Amino acid sequence: MSVLSWLKVVEYGDFISAPYCAKLMADMGAEVIKVEAPGLGDRSRRHGPFPGNVPHPERSGLFLNMNTSKLGVTLNVGSATGKKIMHRLLEQADVFVENNPPARIKSLGLDYETLRRLNPRLIVTSVTPFGQSGPYCDYKAYDINCAAAGGVSVGVGLPEREPITMPFSQCDHQAAVSAAAATCVALVAREVSGEGQHVDIAATEVMASLHMGGNIYEWREKGLREERYGFRDRQRVYPSTTLPCKDGYIRLRAPQLAQWLRFLKLMGDPEWTKNPRYRNRHAMGMEYPEEVDELLAPWLMEHTAQELFDLCLKERVPLAPVYTTAELVENEHLKSRDYFVKVDREDTGALTYPGAPYKFSKTPWRISRPAPRLGEHNELIFCQRLGYSREELVDLRRAGII
Repeated sequence: MSVLSWLKVVEYGDFISAPYCAKLMADMGAEVIKVEAPGLGDRSRRHGPFPGNVPHPERSGLFLNMNTSKLGVTLNVGSATGKKIMHRLLEQADVFVENNPPARIKSLGLDYETLRRLNPRLIVTSVTPFGQSGPYCDYKAYDINCAAAGGVSVGVGLPEREPITMPFSQCDHQAAVSAAAATCVALVAREVSGEGQHVDIAATEVMASLHMGGNIYEWREKGLREERYGFRDRQRVYPSTTLPCKDGYIRLRAPQLAQWLRFLKLMGDPEWTKNPRYRNRHAMGMEYPEEVDELLAPWLMEHTAQELFDLCLKERVPLAPVYTTAELVENEHLKSRDYFVKVDREDTGALTYPGAPYKFSKTPWRISRPAPRLGEHNELIFCQRLGYSREELVDLRRAGII
Protein backbone atom coordinates (compact mmCIF):
# COMPACT_ATOMS: atom_id res chain seq x y z
CA MET A 1 0.00 0.00 0.00
CA SER A 2 1.32 3.42 -0.98
CA VAL A 3 0.46 6.63 0.82
CA LEU A 4 -1.50 8.11 -2.12
CA SER A 5 -2.95 4.91 -3.60
CA TRP A 6 -6.47 6.27 -3.08
CA LEU A 7 -5.82 9.45 -5.11
CA LYS A 8 -6.96 9.89 -8.73
CA VAL A 9 -5.18 12.56 -10.77
CA VAL A 10 -5.64 13.78 -14.33
CA GLU A 11 -2.67 15.62 -15.82
CA TYR A 12 -2.93 17.87 -18.87
CA GLY A 13 0.56 19.31 -18.87
CA ASP A 14 3.66 19.68 -20.93
CA PHE A 15 7.46 19.56 -20.52
CA ILE A 16 8.38 19.71 -16.78
CA SER A 17 6.31 21.73 -14.30
CA ALA A 18 2.94 19.94 -14.46
CA PRO A 19 4.38 16.50 -15.37
CA TYR A 20 6.86 16.58 -12.48
CA CYS A 21 4.16 17.73 -10.05
CA ALA A 22 2.01 14.76 -11.09
CA LYS A 23 5.00 12.39 -11.04
CA LEU A 24 5.68 13.24 -7.40
CA MET A 25 2.18 11.99 -6.60
CA ALA A 26 2.30 9.04 -9.02
CA ASP A 27 5.49 7.63 -7.49
CA MET A 28 3.76 7.77 -4.10
CA GLY A 29 0.96 5.58 -5.43
CA ALA A 30 -1.58 7.99 -6.95
CA GLU A 31 -3.25 6.93 -10.18
CA VAL A 32 -2.24 9.59 -12.69
CA ILE A 33 -3.79 9.68 -16.16
CA LYS A 34 -1.57 11.76 -18.42
CA VAL A 35 -3.47 13.35 -21.32
CA GLU A 36 -1.41 14.18 -24.42
CA ALA A 37 -2.33 15.60 -27.80
CA PRO A 38 -2.63 12.98 -30.57
CA GLY A 39 0.36 12.74 -32.87
CA LEU A 40 3.10 14.80 -31.19
CA GLY A 41 2.29 14.41 -27.51
CA ASP A 42 4.25 16.14 -24.75
CA ARG A 43 7.07 18.30 -26.18
CA SER A 44 9.54 16.78 -23.73
CA ARG A 45 9.38 13.67 -25.96
CA ARG A 46 11.42 15.67 -28.47
CA HIS A 47 13.75 17.26 -25.94
CA GLY A 48 16.05 14.42 -24.92
CA PRO A 49 18.64 13.42 -23.91
CA PHE A 50 18.31 10.24 -25.94
CA PRO A 51 20.10 6.89 -25.57
CA GLY A 52 23.00 6.89 -28.01
CA ASN A 53 22.10 10.49 -28.93
CA VAL A 54 19.53 9.17 -31.42
CA PRO A 55 16.31 11.24 -31.20
CA HIS A 56 13.14 9.21 -30.74
CA PRO A 57 9.81 10.39 -29.27
CA GLU A 58 9.55 7.29 -27.07
CA ARG A 59 13.11 7.42 -25.71
CA SER A 60 13.62 10.91 -24.37
CA GLY A 61 15.37 10.71 -21.00
CA LEU A 62 13.50 13.80 -19.82
CA PHE A 63 10.09 12.42 -20.75
CA LEU A 64 10.85 8.97 -19.37
CA ASN A 65 11.85 10.40 -15.99
CA MET A 66 9.09 13.02 -15.70
CA ASN A 67 6.32 10.51 -16.39
CA THR A 68 7.06 7.34 -14.45
CA SER A 69 4.18 5.49 -12.77
CA LYS A 70 1.54 7.13 -15.01
CA LEU A 71 -1.11 5.89 -17.38
CA GLY A 72 -1.09 7.66 -20.75
CA VAL A 73 -3.88 8.55 -23.17
CA THR A 74 -4.17 10.79 -26.22
CA LEU A 75 -7.05 13.24 -26.56
CA ASN A 76 -7.80 16.27 -28.70
CA VAL A 77 -9.25 18.39 -25.91
CA GLY A 78 -9.93 21.24 -28.33
CA SER A 79 -12.66 19.28 -30.10
CA ALA A 80 -16.21 19.11 -28.78
CA THR A 81 -16.02 15.33 -28.32
CA GLY A 82 -12.57 15.55 -26.75
CA LYS A 83 -13.80 18.17 -24.28
CA LYS A 84 -16.73 15.94 -23.35
CA ILE A 85 -14.40 12.97 -22.74
CA MET A 86 -12.06 15.15 -20.68
CA HIS A 87 -14.95 16.29 -18.52
CA ARG A 88 -15.92 12.68 -17.91
CA LEU A 89 -12.37 11.93 -16.73
CA LEU A 90 -12.43 14.93 -14.42
CA GLU A 91 -15.79 13.97 -12.94
CA GLN A 92 -14.04 10.91 -11.52
CA ALA A 93 -10.83 12.68 -10.44
CA ASP A 94 -9.60 14.16 -7.17
CA VAL A 95 -6.96 16.41 -8.73
CA PHE A 96 -6.43 18.08 -12.10
CA VAL A 97 -2.85 19.25 -12.79
CA GLU A 98 -2.17 21.58 -15.72
CA ASN A 99 0.34 24.20 -16.88
CA ASN A 100 -1.43 25.90 -19.78
CA PRO A 101 -1.83 29.66 -20.24
CA PRO A 102 -4.96 30.79 -18.34
CA ALA A 103 -6.66 32.12 -21.48
CA ARG A 104 -6.15 28.82 -23.29
CA ILE A 105 -7.38 26.68 -20.42
CA LYS A 106 -10.52 28.82 -20.23
CA SER A 107 -11.14 28.51 -23.97
CA LEU A 108 -10.99 24.73 -23.57
CA GLY A 109 -13.60 24.79 -20.82
CA LEU A 110 -11.08 23.49 -18.29
CA ASP A 111 -10.86 26.54 -16.05
CA TYR A 112 -11.60 26.19 -12.35
CA GLU A 113 -14.97 27.97 -12.40
CA THR A 114 -16.23 25.56 -15.05
CA LEU A 115 -14.77 22.46 -13.42
CA ARG A 116 -16.03 23.24 -9.91
CA ARG A 117 -19.59 23.06 -11.26
CA LEU A 118 -18.72 19.73 -12.87
CA ASN A 119 -17.03 18.29 -9.77
CA PRO A 120 -17.19 20.42 -6.60
CA ARG A 121 -14.60 18.25 -4.83
CA LEU A 122 -12.04 18.60 -7.60
CA ILE A 123 -8.72 20.31 -6.78
CA VAL A 124 -7.33 22.14 -9.81
CA THR A 125 -3.59 22.76 -9.63
CA SER A 126 -2.26 25.26 -12.17
CA VAL A 127 1.50 25.73 -12.54
CA THR A 128 2.33 28.69 -14.79
CA PRO A 129 5.14 31.23 -15.13
CA PHE A 130 3.22 34.20 -13.71
CA GLY A 131 0.08 32.82 -12.10
CA GLN A 132 -3.60 33.09 -12.97
CA SER A 133 -4.01 36.87 -12.64
CA GLY A 134 -2.05 40.05 -13.08
CA PRO A 135 -0.57 41.83 -16.11
CA TYR A 136 1.74 38.96 -17.15
CA CYS A 137 -0.55 35.97 -16.58
CA ASP A 138 -0.97 35.16 -20.29
CA TYR A 139 2.63 35.86 -21.27
CA LYS A 140 4.66 32.96 -22.60
CA ALA A 141 7.83 32.35 -20.58
CA TYR A 142 10.71 29.92 -20.32
CA ASP A 143 12.84 28.98 -17.34
CA ILE A 144 15.24 31.86 -17.99
CA ASN A 145 12.37 34.38 -17.90
CA CYS A 146 11.11 33.07 -14.56
CA ALA A 147 14.63 33.12 -13.08
CA ALA A 148 15.07 36.73 -14.17
CA ALA A 149 11.62 37.94 -13.11
CA GLY A 150 11.93 36.09 -9.80
CA GLY A 151 15.19 37.91 -9.08
CA VAL A 152 17.40 34.81 -9.07
CA SER A 153 19.44 35.71 -12.16
CA VAL A 154 20.81 38.84 -10.52
CA GLY A 155 23.11 36.63 -8.47
CA VAL A 156 23.94 33.91 -11.02
CA GLY A 157 26.89 34.23 -13.38
CA LEU A 158 30.19 36.05 -13.66
CA PRO A 159 30.20 39.75 -12.70
CA GLU A 160 31.66 40.84 -16.05
CA ARG A 161 29.08 38.84 -18.01
CA GLU A 162 25.32 38.96 -18.48
CA PRO A 163 23.11 37.30 -15.83
CA ILE A 164 22.12 33.70 -16.46
CA THR A 165 19.60 31.23 -15.09
CA MET A 166 20.00 28.30 -12.72
CA PRO A 167 20.82 25.05 -14.56
CA PHE A 168 18.55 22.18 -15.55
CA SER A 169 15.18 24.01 -15.54
CA GLN A 170 15.19 24.63 -11.79
CA CYS A 171 12.29 27.09 -12.02
CA ASP A 172 10.05 24.41 -13.53
CA HIS A 173 11.22 21.73 -11.12
CA GLN A 174 10.87 23.85 -7.99
CA ALA A 175 7.48 25.18 -9.07
CA ALA A 176 6.40 21.56 -9.49
CA VAL A 177 7.55 20.63 -5.99
CA SER A 178 5.66 23.61 -4.54
CA ALA A 179 2.60 22.65 -6.56
CA ALA A 180 2.65 19.04 -5.31
CA ALA A 181 3.03 20.17 -1.69
CA ALA A 182 0.24 22.74 -2.03
CA THR A 183 -2.00 20.12 -3.64
CA CYS A 184 -1.52 17.82 -0.66
CA VAL A 185 -2.44 20.69 1.67
CA ALA A 186 -5.57 21.31 -0.42
CA LEU A 187 -6.48 17.63 -0.07
CA VAL A 188 -6.24 17.95 3.71
CA ALA A 189 -8.42 21.06 3.57
CA ARG A 190 -10.99 19.14 1.51
CA GLU A 191 -11.31 16.64 4.33
CA VAL A 192 -12.57 19.53 6.49
CA SER A 193 -14.60 21.56 4.00
CA GLY A 194 -15.73 18.84 1.62
CA GLU A 195 -14.86 21.12 -1.30
CA GLY A 196 -12.05 21.42 -3.78
CA GLN A 197 -10.14 24.59 -4.57
CA HIS A 198 -7.84 26.19 -7.13
CA VAL A 199 -4.13 25.87 -6.32
CA ASP A 200 -2.40 28.69 -8.22
CA ILE A 201 1.39 28.30 -8.44
CA ALA A 202 3.52 30.91 -10.24
CA ALA A 203 7.08 29.75 -10.96
CA THR A 204 8.32 33.34 -10.73
CA GLU A 205 6.82 33.72 -7.26
CA VAL A 206 8.30 30.41 -6.12
CA MET A 207 11.79 31.54 -7.10
CA ALA A 208 11.32 34.99 -5.58
CA SER A 209 10.16 33.59 -2.23
CA LEU A 210 12.37 30.51 -1.89
CA HIS A 211 15.61 32.03 -3.14
CA MET A 212 15.35 35.78 -2.80
CA GLY A 213 13.21 36.26 0.30
CA GLY A 214 16.23 36.31 2.62
CA ASN A 215 17.77 39.12 0.61
CA ILE A 216 15.00 41.48 1.72
CA TYR A 217 16.39 41.34 5.25
CA GLU A 218 19.96 41.77 4.00
CA TRP A 219 18.96 44.87 2.05
CA ARG A 220 16.75 46.39 4.75
CA GLU A 221 19.04 45.78 7.73
CA LYS A 222 22.50 45.88 6.16
CA GLY A 223 22.05 47.72 2.89
CA LEU A 224 23.48 44.75 0.97
CA ARG A 225 22.34 44.10 -2.57
CA GLU A 226 22.59 40.76 -4.33
CA GLU A 227 25.24 40.82 -7.06
CA ARG A 228 26.95 38.33 -9.32
CA TYR A 229 30.27 37.04 -8.03
CA GLY A 230 30.72 33.97 -10.18
CA PHE A 231 31.80 30.96 -8.14
CA ARG A 232 31.92 32.71 -4.75
CA ASP A 233 29.62 34.49 -2.30
CA ARG A 234 31.27 37.89 -1.92
CA GLN A 235 28.99 39.18 0.82
CA ARG A 236 30.07 36.55 3.33
CA VAL A 237 33.13 35.85 5.43
CA TYR A 238 35.89 33.99 3.62
CA PRO A 239 35.80 31.20 2.53
CA SER A 240 32.53 30.66 0.67
CA THR A 241 33.74 29.63 -2.73
CA THR A 242 34.30 26.94 -5.36
CA LEU A 243 37.94 26.20 -6.13
CA PRO A 244 39.93 23.81 -8.36
CA CYS A 245 41.83 20.86 -6.95
CA LYS A 246 43.95 18.06 -8.40
CA ASP A 247 41.16 16.28 -10.28
CA GLY A 248 38.23 18.69 -10.37
CA TYR A 249 36.58 21.20 -8.05
CA ILE A 250 35.52 21.49 -4.44
CA ARG A 251 33.06 23.75 -2.64
CA LEU A 252 34.51 25.22 0.56
CA ARG A 253 32.43 27.19 3.02
CA ALA A 254 33.54 27.77 6.61
CA PRO A 255 31.29 30.40 8.23
CA GLN A 256 32.54 29.65 11.75
CA LEU A 257 35.99 30.84 12.78
CA ALA A 258 36.74 27.46 14.38
CA GLN A 259 36.06 25.73 11.06
CA TRP A 260 38.43 28.06 9.22
CA LEU A 261 41.16 27.55 11.81
CA ARG A 262 40.80 23.77 11.54
CA PHE A 263 41.13 24.05 7.76
CA LEU A 264 44.30 26.11 8.10
CA LYS A 265 45.66 23.49 10.49
CA LEU A 266 45.06 20.83 7.83
CA MET A 267 47.17 22.97 5.51
CA GLY A 268 49.92 23.04 8.12
CA ASP A 269 49.21 26.58 9.35
CA PRO A 270 51.18 28.25 6.54
CA GLU A 271 53.29 31.31 7.24
CA TRP A 272 50.99 33.70 5.37
CA THR A 273 48.25 33.15 7.95
CA LYS A 274 50.29 35.21 10.43
CA ASN A 275 49.86 38.29 8.24
CA PRO A 276 47.10 40.56 9.70
CA ARG A 277 45.78 41.01 6.16
CA TYR A 278 44.67 37.39 6.18
CA ARG A 279 43.01 37.46 9.60
CA ASN A 280 40.10 39.73 8.71
CA ARG A 281 37.72 37.24 7.13
CA HIS A 282 35.13 39.89 6.21
CA ALA A 283 37.71 41.86 4.26
CA MET A 284 39.04 38.65 2.71
CA GLY A 285 35.54 37.73 1.56
CA MET A 286 34.42 41.12 0.29
CA GLU A 287 37.56 42.95 -0.81
CA TYR A 288 40.27 40.56 -2.00
CA PRO A 289 39.01 36.94 -2.12
CA GLU A 290 40.94 36.20 -5.33
CA GLU A 291 44.16 36.93 -3.47
CA VAL A 292 43.35 34.37 -0.78
CA ASP A 293 42.25 31.84 -3.40
CA GLU A 294 45.77 31.99 -4.84
CA LEU A 295 47.24 31.24 -1.43
CA LEU A 296 45.08 28.13 -1.06
CA ALA A 297 45.64 26.91 -4.62
CA PRO A 298 49.03 25.12 -4.27
CA TRP A 299 47.84 22.95 -1.38
CA LEU A 300 44.48 22.21 -2.99
CA MET A 301 46.17 21.16 -6.24
CA GLU A 302 48.15 18.53 -4.35
CA HIS A 303 44.96 16.66 -3.37
CA THR A 304 42.03 15.06 -5.14
CA ALA A 305 38.49 16.14 -4.33
CA GLN A 306 37.87 12.88 -2.47
CA GLU A 307 41.05 13.29 -0.41
CA LEU A 308 40.04 16.81 0.56
CA PHE A 309 36.55 15.64 1.42
CA ASP A 310 37.86 12.86 3.66
CA LEU A 311 40.31 15.19 5.43
CA CYS A 312 37.71 17.88 6.04
CA LEU A 313 35.01 15.45 7.09
CA LYS A 314 37.32 14.12 9.81
CA GLU A 315 38.09 17.66 11.04
CA ARG A 316 34.48 18.91 10.72
CA VAL A 317 35.17 21.47 7.99
CA PRO A 318 32.31 22.09 5.49
CA LEU A 319 33.82 21.03 2.15
CA ALA A 320 32.26 18.98 -0.64
CA PRO A 321 33.42 17.71 -4.03
CA VAL A 322 31.73 19.12 -7.12
CA TYR A 323 30.70 15.91 -8.85
CA THR A 324 30.25 15.27 -12.53
CA THR A 325 27.17 13.30 -13.51
CA ALA A 326 29.26 10.16 -13.99
CA GLU A 327 30.83 10.58 -10.56
CA LEU A 328 27.44 11.16 -8.95
CA VAL A 329 26.05 7.91 -10.36
CA GLU A 330 29.04 6.04 -8.90
CA ASN A 331 28.97 7.87 -5.56
CA GLU A 332 29.44 5.39 -2.70
CA HIS A 333 27.05 7.22 -0.37
CA LEU A 334 24.21 7.12 -2.89
CA LYS A 335 25.01 3.50 -3.72
CA SER A 336 24.83 2.53 -0.05
CA ARG A 337 21.37 4.11 0.14
CA ASP A 338 20.25 2.36 -3.07
CA TYR A 339 19.26 5.78 -4.39
CA PHE A 340 19.37 5.14 -8.13
CA VAL A 341 16.88 2.65 -9.54
CA LYS A 342 16.64 0.66 -12.75
CA VAL A 343 13.45 0.94 -14.78
CA ASP A 344 12.92 -1.49 -17.65
CA ARG A 345 10.78 -0.84 -20.70
CA GLU A 346 10.53 -3.10 -23.72
CA ASP A 347 11.71 -0.52 -26.24
CA THR A 348 14.47 1.11 -24.16
CA GLY A 349 15.77 -1.69 -21.98
CA ALA A 350 16.75 -1.03 -18.37
CA LEU A 351 17.76 2.59 -17.73
CA THR A 352 19.02 4.24 -14.54
CA TYR A 353 16.66 6.79 -12.95
CA PRO A 354 16.86 9.07 -9.92
CA GLY A 355 15.32 7.34 -6.94
CA ALA A 356 13.21 8.28 -3.95
CA PRO A 357 13.40 11.96 -2.96
CA TYR A 358 12.00 10.91 0.44
CA LYS A 359 11.27 7.61 2.17
CA PHE A 360 8.27 6.56 4.23
CA SER A 361 8.75 3.41 6.29
CA LYS A 362 5.24 1.97 5.93
CA THR A 363 4.14 3.44 2.59
CA PRO A 364 7.28 3.40 0.43
CA TRP A 365 7.98 5.39 -2.69
CA ARG A 366 8.36 3.31 -5.81
CA ILE A 367 8.17 3.58 -9.59
CA SER A 368 5.25 1.31 -10.38
CA ARG A 369 5.59 1.40 -14.18
CA PRO A 370 7.75 3.07 -16.83
CA ALA A 371 6.54 6.21 -18.61
CA PRO A 372 3.69 5.45 -21.02
CA ARG A 373 4.09 5.21 -24.75
CA LEU A 374 1.97 7.74 -26.63
CA GLY A 375 -1.65 6.62 -26.23
CA GLU A 376 -0.60 3.35 -24.59
CA HIS A 377 -3.61 3.18 -22.26
CA ASN A 378 -6.33 4.51 -24.57
CA GLU A 379 -8.22 1.23 -24.58
CA LEU A 380 -7.90 0.74 -20.81
CA ILE A 381 -9.22 4.21 -19.98
CA PHE A 382 -11.71 4.89 -22.75
CA CYS A 383 -13.16 1.39 -23.12
CA GLN A 384 -12.86 -0.22 -19.68
CA ARG A 385 -13.31 2.95 -17.62
CA LEU A 386 -15.61 5.16 -19.72
CA GLY A 387 -17.50 2.43 -21.56
CA TYR A 388 -16.62 3.16 -25.18
CA SER A 389 -16.58 0.15 -27.49
CA ARG A 390 -13.52 -0.76 -29.52
CA GLU A 391 -15.41 0.19 -32.67
CA GLU A 392 -16.10 3.63 -31.21
CA LEU A 393 -12.42 3.89 -30.27
CA VAL A 394 -11.47 3.25 -33.91
CA ASP A 395 -13.88 5.96 -35.01
CA LEU A 396 -12.44 8.41 -32.46
CA ARG A 397 -8.95 7.66 -33.74
CA ARG A 398 -9.99 8.20 -37.38
CA ALA A 399 -11.59 11.50 -36.44
CA GLY A 400 -8.40 12.70 -34.76
CA ILE A 401 -10.04 12.79 -31.33
CA ILE A 402 -7.57 10.33 -29.77
